[in-house]
Amino acid sequence: MKNDNAARISALAVAIITAFPTLAAEDADSNHRLQRLMERVEKLEKRNAELEKTLQPRGAGGKSQLEERLKVLEDRNIRLDSALATEEVSEKEPELASRLKAVEYQALDIQKQAKIIESIEGFSANANFTAVAQRANGIDNSGTQVNYRADITVNTPTIKTGDVESKLFGHFRVGQGKGLSDKFTSFVGPNATSFQLGAVVQPEASAMMLAQAWYQADIPLPFGGFKPQSRETLTVNFGKMDPFAFFDQNTAANDETRQFLASPFVHNALLDNPLAANIGADGFGFSPGMRVSYFNWGAKPETYRLSLGVFGAGRSANFSDSFKSPFIIFQAETSQRLFTGLQGNYRVYLWRNGQAPTFIKDETASHSGLGFNFDQRLGDGITLFGRLGTGNGERLPFDRTVSLGAEFNGSYWDRGADAIGIAIGSNRTSKDFRTQSATVDADGDGIPDYGFAATGWEQVMEAYYRFHVHQRFELTPDFQYIRNPAGNPNARPVKILGVRANLAF
Repeated sequence: MKNDNAARISALAVAIITAFPTLAAEDADSNHRLQRLMERVEKLEKRNAELEKTLQPRGAGGKSQLEERLKVLEDRNIRLDSALATEEVSEKEPELASRLKAVEYQALDIQKQAKIIESIEGFSANANFTAVAQRANGIDNSGTQVNYRADITVNTPTIKTGDVESKLFGHFRVGQGKGLSDKFTSFVGPNATSFQLGAVVQPEASAMMLAQAWYQADIPLPFGGFKPQSRETLTVNFGKMDPFAFFDQNTAANDETRQFLASPFVHNALLDNPLAANIGADGFGFSPGMRVSYFNWGAKPETYRLSLGVFGAGRSANFSDSFKSPFIIFQAETSQRLFTGLQGNYRVYLWRNGQAPTFIKDETASHSGLGFNFDQRLGDGITLFGRLGTGNGERLPFDRTVSLGAEFNGSYWDRGADAIGIAIGSNRTSKDFRTQSATVDADGDGIPDYGFAATGWEQVMEAYYRFHVHQRFELTPDFQYIRNPAGNPNARPVKILGVRANLAF
């Protein structure tokens, strides 16, 4: 190969000299160029000799360095292929194979976790723990009462069948402590968070119950129309539920775990009170039933909704005989932008309970009533609320109720997550209760009933400060003042100091 290359170079030089015979004799510059060309040719010959030397056989095997390096690479590839052909990891296999297997195992774990996440995607759960301590003054059994309550709620993923969306809701509750309701006679429940399965298990024990389990279907209207253009929805719920989750709601006075504790500032007092709650629920506030709602948001943010609910009734609503004369409620509500564009919600509702409890033990009667409820923002951090109610029927403990209050956001004093709540309310004793409250043993059970002649109105006031400790924890000092409890003119005013701790997830 060396001789062939040299011959080619020499021939090239001869050809150049032959092609330009006159340049060497006539022009010194041409000679200089020719000399440079010859030097380059000489360098090319040396480089060619080095390349040939590299490719010459070496060693006993007669292999070149390049062939040896190729052999090493082929051996490494064979070992790598052999190691990757098995799932086992060995310390003798190439490091690259071990790393590739580690990455593969990690990828498989991620895929497995992704499948688990996909299987539970859409499920949501919330937990809330509330504890309350209260001390009452002005009653014979003054003292401190403590209770706790824990609520866990679960929503299933939304299932779509055509344009219809449906889901399930579950609610579990556990608690202990009845609060102060048993310590004195009043139309006011001073602690709406109290919960205990006292009739089922011993008072010193606590157990969890399935409080709610209901189904919901949202149907866009008009049915069979083009859903993206729909501005109306028909919603159907049925199962075991809290009627107050769908009726008599209020932005500023609805949640006893964060807002007011006294029952007249949580719900309409005629529907929810310690003596004779007309809501038709069982002793824990839940009832089997169904609700149908029509919602129109064509002029959003101004909307309106019509809702009809039918729930079990009786002293303990259940799935057996409680629908003979059920609790029926119809509510019309609207959201409006009043007071320079600030949102307000207004609700009016009619209700009837064919098996409503009375103030006579184990007795039920037919009661009906009308209610009005509103919450209206007045500025960036003030929400005003109010409730009015009237009731008719035999042996109602009171037949008129009114409450009014406001919640002030802490942004006014640089504590945006804090709030102050102030409310006042009053319940007018009914004619039947005024007549029979002084009667000894009106129900014939041999036990004096109330022992006083009720008159006038019972008044209640409550104030709280909700202190936001951190993202999930709040402490709320609370004060209540009840005057003329249950219309008893001889009773001393009841003063209740309390504190509530709430932890939410």
